[in-house]
Amino acid sequence: MLYKEEVKAAPRRIVVLGEGEATAMPDLAIITLGVVREAPTAREALDANNKAMAEVISAIKTFGVADRDLKTARLEIRPRYDYPKKRDGTQKTKLVAYQVRNSLTVRVRDLSKVGQLLDNSVALGVNEGGGLAFVNDNVSAIMTEARRKAVSDAMDKAKTLSDAAQVKLGPIIDISEGLGRSSMRSDYGAACEAPGVSIQGGENTFRVQVNVTFELN
Repeated sequence: MLYKEEVKAAPRRIVVLGEGEATAMPDLAIITLGVVREAPTAREALDANNKAMAEVISAIKTFGVADRDLKTARLEIRPRYDYPKKRDGTQKTKLVAYQVRNSLTVRVRDLSKVGQLLDNSVALGVNEGGGLAFVNDNVSAIMTEARRKAVSDAMDKAKTLSDAAQVKLGPIIDISEGLGRSSMRSDYGAACEAPGVSIQGGENTFRVQVNVTFELN
């Protein structure tokens, strides 16, 4: 006797993308400051750079910045050459001086001091860098809020689609999170009001995407 193979129908499903975001004022500034010094010898250039950077670090600490928030990001010694032309049109290599470049990453937890700190650093000899980013030290709670909103958004979308298709929405059978990313809105938030460089802290926005698969009854 031949038995007819039973073919199971593929389960009916609906897959939706949910998006959620949460915003927070930054509570940490990360600054990159650089000191470049040049001298006829590498020793002289390094000594001059060390002296300038020591003064900069000492000044930064007066703003309440702890040692754990100071980190050397780069230290480089290199010769600088010139290539003057001879009368016959050829060039020769001439050692002009040695450059020492020292970069420091500073985490500032009191944002009201950022402008004055930058101003004082430049006055003491910082002549390179100046990179500045406003971030959040702990984003766990912010990301949790964004995730809740993303799942809620996915459920609302699934309900709308199932109602429009006149089908009954079943349970969630799969859920996955996309990569979260953050962006800064510089048109929000308050300025770091203090004498010195004018700084806008802005507001950080954290976004999360989730893919949710529902069964259809």
